[in-house]
Amino acid sequence: MAKRPAESDEKELEAVKNGDRPMEIDQNEAGEFEDEFEDEFESEDEIFEAGVDGRPDEEREAEEKEHAMEVDQGTFIPGRHKLSAGETLAPDLSTYEMLHTLEAPWPCLSCDIVPDNLGSERKTYPATVYSVAGTQAAQGRDKENQIMVMKMSSLSRMEKEGEDEDEEDSDDEGSDPILETKSIPMTSCTNRIRVHQAPQSTSAKPATTLTAAMTESGQVLIHDITPHLTAFDTPGSTITPAQNKPLSTIRAHKANEGYALDWSPLVPEGKLLTGDITGKIFTTTRTQGGGFVTDTTPFTGHEGTVEELQWSPSEKTVFASAGNDGTVKIWDARSKSRKPAVSVQVSNTDVNVLSWSNQTAHLLASGADDGEWAVWDLRQWKPSTSLSSNAKPSPIANFNFHKEQITAVEWHPTDSSIVLVCSGDNTLTLWDLAVELDDEESRDTGGVPDVPPQLLFVHYMEQVKEAHWHPQIPGAVMATGGSGFGVFKTISV
Repeated sequence: MAKRPAESDEKELEAVKNGDRPMEIDQNEAGEFEDEFEDEFESEDEIFEAGVDGRPDEEREAEEKEHAMEVDQGTFIPGRHKLSAGETLAPDLSTYEMLHTLEAPWPCLSCDIVPDNLGSERKTYPATVYSVAGTQAAQGRDKENQIMVMKMSSLSRMEKEGEDEDEEDSDDEGSDPILETKSIPMTSCTNRIRVHQAPQSTSAKPATTLTAAMTESGQVLIHDITPHLTAFDTPGSTITPAQNKPLSTIRAHKANEGYALDWSPLVPEGKLLTGDITGKIFTTTRTQGGGFVTDTTPFTGHEGTVEELQWSPSEKTVFASAGNDGTVKIWDARSKSRKPAVSVQVSNTDVNVLSWSNQTAHLLASGADDGEWAVWDLRQWKPSTSLSSNAKPSPIANFNFHKEQITAVEWHPTDSSIVLVCSGDNTLTLWDLAVELDDEESRDTGGVPDVPPQLLFVHYMEQVKEAHWHPQIPGAVMATGGSGFGVFKTISV
């Protein structure tokens, strides 16, 4: 068994948590889809819970205050500290309400959550999550790629020490996680995958669930995965080869690889943005007959790769883009010039990801290659023609906690101040932008440098690439990385 941190390190981790800004450290080793902590949870809880040494609270608290200023010397901070030989990071299981991991046949760079009909604001267990992901098979084994349509069920919550059996959800007792998959064969790696649900013309039929997959070959494949989702709950149902064929293949990018695509949340029938490494952006619209038409005149303006695209959550014809030229641009899809309305240099490095707040439509978050992520007030951005070099806007918030590239950023679907961030330092962090500590509170928590007070949680996951909030299970997150998938929910969000 891997060596766990020394007892003194455990006390130092507790000192950070006393300020209501815990930095949780998690070992997320890929394994079978099961609750890998189920059998040892009680002993883990004993290790991490304050006061396990049996000393009076007063004595322990006095020692914690005495060593408070030394916390920064012993707390493990991703990107700053390295593990010693034989050591491994261990999770504080008491901070998770739910934690599950599973493997994929190949790493997946991108995933998305599929909305379901199981209800909103779900807080009971066991939980069920439907999702999709696209694989990245090893070079020379492209034919092994696939789109994975997944149903994860019987996701139990973490057992809490001292909890009475009568308090537990009877439906959750003894349940083991279940993973069911339906595969769509692919011949190229999927760089980005996104889900869209289009309502049917009659209420008797379920919503049509579409996926768009941006591939390494430069093609964008649109599939109808409604039969795959239905098959999970229809015993004996099988998927035919015809149902695995794409509804449409977008070839406007020719052989140019792409990473950026997004479905409009305001066009029910389906409207898709796609961007490639040459800086071209295309729009594809679903017709009344169910087909797809791509406007072959591209939007241009980026000097290099289009890394991210995001439709406005409030304006049907407006979208944002980010590029490796360090700019974020705002576009009007009705523009005949096909040029950006606004262009702002937000970083000296690649801008990899964007997220437009659903709750506050003038807020846009960005994440860059140098590890910085920032929040921008679009009301401060002016048209490109009137924005002088001395009047460029500044972010209303920016953070340099991560020291590796930002690979994902996403606003919480219902909380206007909570943001999820993934980084190349193998961590997924949760942030609360509403948190501010005064000087006295900072002294009480030891004033740990390099750990902003807005940082709520740190989840460790090897080569984490992308993560999403579940829109119907408050606080639940699904993430994908080199070690597989993770589904978790913390007690802090």
